[in-house]
Amino acid sequence: MKIKESAENYLETILMLTKQKKYVRSIDVANELGFSKASVSVAMKSFREEGYIAINEDGGICLTQKGLLIAEKMYERHTIIARALMALGVSEETAYLDSCKIEHDISEESFDKIKAFLEKR
Repeated sequence: MKIKESAENYLETILMLTKQKKYVRSIDVANELGFSKASVSVAMKSFREEGYIAINEDGGICLTQKGLLIAEKMYERHTIIARALMALGVSEETAYLDSCKIEHDISEESFDKIKAFLEKR
């Protein structure tokens, strides 16, 4: 199932924040993405209804298996593409900014070839 780029970014951000913090809340996601808390709250409600996240009794956001699969795929694409760009001489900052844009549009075939190429290095 294909979901929108913005949803992929939200889920990936939740995953990255989960690696940094014990509890992830809507305000953490809002701060990380530079969005208003109200916008993030609306998105989180939608993600919960669609089964991508769960909210625990303390208000913490947890990815469901469905959400985790998408978040991990986006995170892998983000890091692999950034590594490939850095291998070509792109600065780390630019590589990560650009990879965030590319990760949503690159085909599976191209991504798999980039990943295989980097694994051979």
